[in-house]
Amino acid sequence: MSSELLVDVGDDPATAQLGQLKLATIEDQQWPPDESFLSKSDVSQQFDASSPHLPWDHPFYDIARHQIIEVAGDDNFGRKVIVFNACRMPPQHQLDHHKLLMYLKGTLDQYVESDYTLIYFHHGLTSENKPSLGWLRDAYREFDRKYKKNIKALYIVHPTMFIKTLLILFKPIISFKFGRKINYVSYLSELEDVVKCDQLLIPTRVREYDNKLRASLKPSTQPPVSPPHSPPLPNQVFGVPLALLRQRDPEGDPVPVVMRDTISFLSEQGLEIEGIFRRSANVTLVKEVQQKYNSGETVNFREMEDVHLAAVILKKFLRELPEPLLTYTLYNDIVNFASVSSESQATVMKTLVESLPEENYASLRYLITFLAQVSANSEVNKMTNSNLAVVFGPNLLWGRDNAMSLSAIGPINNFTRTLLDQQHLVFV
Repeated sequence: MSSELLVDVGDDPATAQLGQLKLATIEDQQWPPDESFLSKSDVSQQFDASSPHLPWDHPFYDIARHQIIEVAGDDNFGRKVIVFNACRMPPQHQLDHHKLLMYLKGTLDQYVESDYTLIYFHHGLTSENKPSLGWLRDAYREFDRKYKKNIKALYIVHPTMFIKTLLILFKPIISFKFGRKINYVSYLSELEDVVKCDQLLIPTRVREYDNKLRASLKPSTQPPVSPPHSPPLPNQVFGVPLALLRQRDPEGDPVPVVMRDTISFLSEQGLEIEGIFRRSANVTLVKEVQQKYNSGETVNFREMEDVHLAAVILKKFLRELPEPLLTYTLYNDIVNFASVSSESQATVMKTLVESLPEENYASLRYLITFLAQVSANSEVNKMTNSNLAVVFGPNLLWGRDNAMSLSAIGPINNFTRTLLDQQHLVFV
């Protein structure tokens, strides 16, 4: 992984040459269709509430159906991950690039107040589907400081000479500070230092291209492969079902120890911290704390005195559950919750959460009660129910494929906000 933006090949490269750059060979362009791409007829037949696609009459339907932009949980630092898949961009004449830009902004608007990471899979950008140079310039300028301030890293996966030259051409308008956030990633295995690749829903053709790159290397220059999944440790806590954690707990407490520890500490020292849950933490410390829990050791956040570390650990624990806290069973009901009349919402929501397994219900109640305390101090910490819903919604529920488009984010976040608004009626 490297950042090469400061390499200069000339003060005034000819912009006209950009359009002549070779983007991909014919061989590269002949990958089999990605299994997740749907045609219009496919969408009309397969669309349902759990689909990442928007309904026909939504203004962004033509963009969303391609699944170019997705949200894929949190990275290893506790930052939200936004993914852009170039290989899913259709030919230029089939895509409204202005709408694509607005759709990307709409996705980022959900998270720009928090630290976030952007991953761009470059493979699949060809002369047929590449946007114009003018559009790229306007797109960069469209993203003002609001979007650039909290982006902590932009990872460009499988960069080509085209993308590197493009960034050099844009060097005069790219700020030095933003340029330092851009990293080139040659192989998917390098991303494991940043985020679990399994959660990214990487397009098949990108994985195949990565395998092709690896196969072309000499044995001595082979990049490290992604580490295999290790069997769970005897005392493992992260990535373990709630029911099993309850069985292991000496007191049989349905609320896991990670949630009890982090929420207890944050209740004492985090309620008046501005931007709590919006900042990332030191990845080394996150791994150390996670390893302590998974080894059965006691973790004392009061000794570490790091509010943001505890906040990241709480989010990471929720996101790494094998099944989301709100469960796959309630996914359709929650995505469709907006159709419930306002006067019935508290009753319907109470019925839904009470149908959860006992461990899920107890943990959800414990969490929401605490978040209500956080929101009660929003004048100081700036975390209103709406802001908390944006942070916790994707950590409470996600689809079976892990990634979520804008169409799923909105309903899930709205449900979470309503749950926070109505928690005094739901948990009685």
